[in-house]
Amino acid sequence: AMINVSLSVVKGIPEIKKDDPLAKILDESIESNGIDLRDGDILCMAHKIISKAEGRIINLVDVSPSENALYYSRKLNKDPRKVEVILRESRKVLRYFRHEHQNEGTIICENNLGFISANAGVDESNLEEEDSVIMLPKDPDLSAQKIKTFFKKKQNVNVGIVITDTFGRPWRIGQVNVAIGIAGVPATRSEKGTPDNFGKIMKVTEPAFCDEIAAASGLVIQKSKKTPLVIFRGLDWKNCNGSAKDILRNKQEDMFL
Repeated sequence: AMINVSLSVVKGIPEIKKDDPLAKILDESIESNGIDLRDGDILCMAHKIISKAEGRIINLVDVSPSENALYYSRKLNKDPRKVEVILRESRKVLRYFRHEHQNEGTIICENNLGFISANAGVDESNLEEEDSVIMLPKDPDLSAQKIKTFFKKKQNVNVGIVITDTFGRPWRIGQVNVAIGIAGVPATRSEKGTPDNFGKIMKVTEPAFCDEIAAASGLVIQKSKKTPLVIFRGLDWKNCNGSAKDILRNKQEDMFL
């Protein structure tokens, strides 16, 4: 049977402000786009709308850099206040470097949530406020769960939720969207113990389902166009209690830390 998967970009989502009822706003935008949600649809959204609604924006005027922040800011030619926010959002700094041709260097951190990325997910793009930075949601899985619950109560539909951020990757140029929060959908789908095309039993195949959705959303989300929400229809998944943290490797298994 042919698998038809559709990705629908939800247009016209307004600029989100602190304490806005985000799920309600998304619901209204989905409706005004003429989309009727069905069981099994997956709502994939950029974390910025969550972070904005949750007030995860900090004005750099209010930040006093620590000695540690000043050290990295000198090494990397970065605003020490931004470095301070990055350090507060991090469990630890893993790598930092600046090439001569770079205006400012890169700092790779393990974020408080456990994700490893540049700047611990702290970003300054797509903000109305001058001299501000935006941080990841405090608990993206919980944020996702709240939105899922809203749609279950309001429309009695079982949807999946994936919240994304844009990460670079080791050994590969360019960024892709990855999942930092999920509700309903599995983080990975195990194909262990199932036969491949040639009848061999697969031992380790485990597609990162939530990251595949996140990456696919990057094909149609355009940051400049204010389209932070994409609806996936036609994917095969079963409702489950997962966490985006399920995708993080155990420290004992990590070859690169």
